[in-house]
Amino acid sequence: MQLKETRDALNYFGKYVVAKSRQNLVNDDKSVSGSLYNSLEYNVDVQPSEFTLSFFMEDYGMFQDQGVKGKSSSFKAPRSPFQFGTGTGKKGGLTQGIDKWVRRKRFQFRDRKSGRFLSYQSTAFLITRSIFQKGIKPSLFFTKPFQAAFKDLDKEIIRAYEIDVTRFLEENIK
Repeated sequence: MQLKETRDALNYFGKYVVAKSRQNLVNDDKSVSGSLYNSLEYNVDVQPSEFTLSFFMEDYGMFQDQGVKGKSSSFKAPRSPFQFGTGTGKKGGLTQGIDKWVRRKRFQFRDRKSGRFLSYQSTAFLITRSIFQKGIKPSLFFTKPFQAAFKDLDKEIIRAYEIDVTRFLEENIK
């Protein structure tokens, strides 16, 4: 039995979630390099007895979406499953990422006394230390469109599966 309508319903859901997530990244100015934007994908696998819909993105996309509790404060992301300082993450990953971001944005702090620009490395260190201590606020760029589309997904799947079964029965009963 070919589940064309079911596959189409799942593809529509996946396209919607990816498109809205990408739109949220752009609107929230979270797409600096474009790597998270470009990494957002989905995959539909439909078999006669089951169907699967999977979403993919860069690893740090989960942190952007859900936020991260800081080492000393969980004020920014109190419900996040992630926290800095647990020892489970990649060592130096935040520092490298912030350093790349600072250089790409050409962003530098000024020294208070002399008024000179700090180096990119010093600016990245100050930002990294602040993020590590205070955390990252959740953007929900992926969660919001997923939850919005998921409300009606069960009805769409049932309708599509009903059409597929009806079509299968009509073709095979004749």
